[in-house]
Amino acid sequence: MVSRKALAALLVVHVAALLASQTEAFVPIFTHSELQRMQEKERNKEQKKSLGEQQQSEEVGPLDPEELTEEEDNQVIKFCQAKQKAALLELLHELYNFLAIQAGNFECGNPEKLKSKCIPVAEAQEYVANVTGSSTAKFEAALTWILSSNKDVGICLKGEDPSELVTTVDKVVCLESARPRMGVGCRLSRALLTAVTHVLIFFWCLAFLWGLLIFLKYRWRKLEEEEQAMYEMVKKIIDVVQDHYVDWEQDMERYPYVGILHVRDTLIPPQSRRRMKRVWDRAVEFLASNESRIQTESHRVAGEDMLVWRWTKPSFFSDSER
Repeated sequence: MVSRKALAALLVVHVAALLASQTEAFVPIFTHSELQRMQEKERNKEQKKSLGEQQQSEEVGPLDPEELTEEEDNQVIKFCQAKQKAALLELLHELYNFLAIQAGNFECGNPEKLKSKCIPVAEAQEYVANVTGSSTAKFEAALTWILSSNKDVGICLKGEDPSELVTTVDKVVCLESARPRMGVGCRLSRALLTAVTHVLIFFWCLAFLWGLLIFLKYRWRKLEEEEQAMYEMVKKIIDVVQDHYVDWEQDMERYPYVGILHVRDTLIPPQSRRRMKRVWDRAVEFLASNESRIQTESHRVAGEDMLVWRWTKPSFFSDSER
């Protein structure tokens, strides 16, 4: 048997593993510091490009006004694209945090009385607009990017039917976080509950298998006892039929055969006939298929057809050969 200390250690290890797996699942797609680093990287990239282009223009010489205007337009376009990308990342970051916190609250007691983890689009858009000041067009652009992106950003877009895949922004009804963010206490209690449930299921399965093994052993023992009782019954039947035939040869019996039911009533008391019915039926079947010295016949006795047993004595010729 497993000791209590070993069982407690296994439970603690299991809880720690569950906590680690849950903590890993709650890591956001990008933290605020990562967002700042990404924005700084974009600015540095733009500065390097502008310096490189400036050095190239100095080496080549003065450019035509038309070429200079076109180059400035390209720089403005690239700068705007970088700004739009940074704004999109910031919007996604805030949206991810909001949905993760709401889903975590729903999983941990639902203090805000939410109907579902899936937050309506209007509510999510209102929150993001209050935090980032972004417009509806930017919010829809962020949803479009989520739909077109192959990356798992931890945000699920759902329509009227949650089982159907949403392909366009106008069909999105609500947003749900795929990685709820829970507090340490909530994660610990959920991990402990899951671990205890797993342990209980394990011991329940173990008890079930142990009970099944005990039942099978009991069943096998009963079958062996029943088979042994069947062979003993066969031996008693053979003795009764043979003795009856010997008595008939000595003119002590009227017929050379004896009724099957008469033999049963002779060997089995009335109070045991229901309990011994299966043993008796198996013994009768065994004699019919495996015993050549007893022949089963049908005779009319007292005006009724009755199955009887007759002892078959070997012929004189067979005895002389042996």
